[in-house]
Amino acid sequence: MNSIPCMIMRGGTSRGPFIHMTDLPESQEARAQVLLDLMGSGHPLQVDGIGGGNSLTSKVAIVGRSSRPDADVDYLFAQVDVTERHVDFSPNCGNMLSAVGPFAIETSLVAATYGETRVRVFNVNTQRIIECFVPTPRGRVEYEGDTCISGVPGSAAGIRLSFLDVAGAKTGALLPTGQPVEQIEGVEVTCLDAATPTVIIRASDLGVDGHAEPALLDANSTMLERLERIRCEAGRRMGMGDVSQSVLPKPILLSPAVNAGATVCARYFVPQRCHKALAVTGAIALGAAVNVPGSVAQRIVQESGRLEGGGTLESIRIEHPSGHLDLRVELRNGNPMDIARVSLIRTARKIMDGRLYYRMPEALH
Repeated sequence: MNSIPCMIMRGGTSRGPFIHMTDLPESQEARAQVLLDLMGSGHPLQVDGIGGGNSLTSKVAIVGRSSRPDADVDYLFAQVDVTERHVDFSPNCGNMLSAVGPFAIETSLVAATYGETRVRVFNVNTQRIIECFVPTPRGRVEYEGDTCISGVPGSAAGIRLSFLDVAGAKTGALLPTGQPVEQIEGVEVTCLDAATPTVIIRASDLGVDGHAEPALLDANSTMLERLERIRCEAGRRMGMGDVSQSVLPKPILLSPAVNAGATVCARYFVPQRCHKALAVTGAIALGAAVNVPGSVAQRIVQESGRLEGGGTLESIRIEHPSGHLDLRVELRNGNPMDIARVSLIRTARKIMDGRLYYRMPEALH
């Protein structure tokens, strides 16, 4: 069998192997074959690999030294399907990104400074820069701390992420269709691309409770089928072509927030199952959408009295099935269509450092 150096890490509410780019084949086809075997895909439990039988634990971060003057490392994210032998290199994962900075420091791609180390990450998937501020109080990564994030037990050291110029990450435009709201299958939707392409829908317009637990939504096959039809049509309108075999765009169902201090309530799909928390990239897209005049998100927030007409929000709290996620949105000159950066706090943890073993067809060597 072949083997590869690997560090398994939790990043935010996700988990997976972190691997150096130079340790994987150069071709995407061969790279995908290695990842499928490492994760044990093609079995619902991924019993023959290290995947956890869930999309949140079937992710891979591929990291290498960057040749760009504005970045320290390159980060390529791979979503490895659980039951199908398929790897999608098109999306991004902001939760896994939380651990890219610590991994880069741990493996000497970036030298630590005392106090806090800034790691500039170029995301290959979205062609955008993210600044990661990693606690390094004694010149090495500090994982222990008192920061708690919803969806993760206990506490850890906080890692600040700042996503720069998030608009049009995949399509080149914040509103790829040119409209803040349109109708698909008689339902109002907002097609928006900020950190990741999304299609945003009012949950009640699909006849479901937007505060319901993910398992209940996952059991609603009629709603899921309709949601997939809307998603595929949204992808076509956004210029992404046939997205039936892609995880993008991601559908998000919105409802008014329940708790005081919260902005809006979200149920994020990945894309055929409801996320048990909320993807960082999905949260960034919602942070942008809340400020876009006429969007489904802004209308819900205005109707609930959390935003006055014509105003914008810098501090946003999004409710999700496991709790909440806080964002800070910075607009250039107050322009909701020009997003300078979106920042949030995540945590990460190193779980295992060693070698992973895999089988690879000779033809792909």
